[in-house]
Amino acid sequence: MLPSFPIRAQLPAAWRALRALAACCLLGVSACSSLPRVVPDLARPANTVLLEGVQGPLSAAQSKAVLDRLRSRSPNTDIFERHLALEEAIVGSPLTTGNRVQLLRDGPATYTAMLAAIEGARDHIHMETYIFDDDEVGQRFASALVAKQREGVQVNLIRDSVGTIRTPTDFFAQMADAGVRVLEFNPINPLMARKQWELNQRDHRKLLVVDGRTAFLGGINISGVYSSGSFKGLRPARPNGQLAWRDTDLQLEGPVVAELQKLFLATWVQQGGDPLEVRQWFPEPQRVGHDVVRAIGSSPEEPFSLIYATLLSAIDSAETSIQITNAYFAPDPQLLAALEGAARRGVEVTLILPSQTDSWLVFHAGRNYYGQLLRAGVKIYERRGRVLHSKTALVDGVWATVGSTNLDWRSFLHNHELNAVVLGTEFGQQVDAMFRKDLAASDAVTLEQWERRPLHLRFQEGFARLWEYWL
Repeated sequence: MLPSFPIRAQLPAAWRALRALAACCLLGVSACSSLPRVVPDLARPANTVLLEGVQGPLSAAQSKAVLDRLRSRSPNTDIFERHLALEEAIVGSPLTTGNRVQLLRDGPATYTAMLAAIEGARDHIHMETYIFDDDEVGQRFASALVAKQREGVQVNLIRDSVGTIRTPTDFFAQMADAGVRVLEFNPINPLMARKQWELNQRDHRKLLVVDGRTAFLGGINISGVYSSGSFKGLRPARPNGQLAWRDTDLQLEGPVVAELQKLFLATWVQQGGDPLEVRQWFPEPQRVGHDVVRAIGSSPEEPFSLIYATLLSAIDSAETSIQITNAYFAPDPQLLAALEGAARRGVEVTLILPSQTDSWLVFHAGRNYYGQLLRAGVKIYERRGRVLHSKTALVDGVWATVGSTNLDWRSFLHNHELNAVVLGTEFGQQVDAMFRKDLAASDAVTLEQWERRPLHLRFQEGFARLWEYWL
């Protein structure tokens, strides 16, 4: 992501010069990867959707019984028939049943649950993160990981090189000296690369797997910016006067944890990490709940982003409502068309986006599309009083996803990302309640208001849009 920097409206000649410069830079983009044209064939007969449980794949009859139960508790929508078989064909990872999923809102709740799971670890801990700061929160996690390593629990950590660029190398060296296996994802220094040097590919996943039984994923990094909650008034929530960050994670137990474990181990191998000591990575799965979950990991090595494709499929399948909360919104033409198309066919499409951000360019690149979306009937709200970092979506009240994926070119093209899709009204109601609480803390953006925005904002949007591919 390019660094944020202030920009002011200048003379028309300066604007033309900027456009010319950007055009020259963008000549190279045509030779780069691009988002595929994903055209889900929603009219075709749905294939049989098979689920996996604690004893492995369920029979067609057993899978049908689970899906029938979900349908019977859902509103009048055929999203299951129209979407699930296609999603399975696109993603490939199994739809698992017998899981328990807990929605975690903001850093305090997520960190408490993660540290409790780490404290209870008996065999191994796998952590994958984009940012791991050397601050109070980071030191708490580092101390907890080192303590478990010294107890004989093997700790393996993947940290992104760019995301941890401001973290002193000594911070990770101390963990490594204690026996923690630390793997730097795509090192910035090409001399340290263990595979082809690909600086633009980043590991944006946030994943913690403990003993192969409990997993955490979402948008929360290991950093003090998440140390406060989001619903305690609008005063600065941190000692330095900065606003707290609003984010969402999941705690998962059940058969889906094995799929998340596979993704971690695959990344370790793909990055050329040293061979790991084999532990009980895949314990006998247990049925711990009734949630139906699919884990979806995306990487630039694949022909297209699996998360991007399945999100488009869900939007195109929507019949009643689409609720999206996302931190970095710079949509490509196909995602833009999907949102507009859903609104025009009568689906209530509501977006909660940031009112302030840590990325100036993404912020204004996304705002460039507000007018187009509002004219199509999409409702847009901006979260006030907090830095929005959540990445969630709920379709028709029954199809929900939480993860690390932003709605921008970087997430869909250049990053390794991780999301979970959860089916059913019970979890959908939890996501809906969270969405409505955020909605109450957000300001509506109307078309009339937006069309009166000042010239300098239009200039910033136009400039940022030229760079959105690289953001």
